[in-house]
Amino acid sequence: MAVADEPRWTAEDVATYLRVPVETLYTWRKRRYGPRAARVGRHLRYDPDDVRAWLREQVA
Repeated sequence: MAVADEPRWTAEDVATYLRVPVETLYTWRKRRYGPRAARVGRHLRYDPDDVRAWLREQVA
């Protein structure tokens, strides 16, 4: 298992990157849309590579 070079992003980090409100991320998650997230305790964490890949798929 490879160790990630870049730390996982918070919902706030992803919202800033995508320029959407944090609530939009939560709504997307409920609708099973948007970049994949993992639960760490009660917090969501996003792999930056997954977020970037998801964004590229949206414009393709």
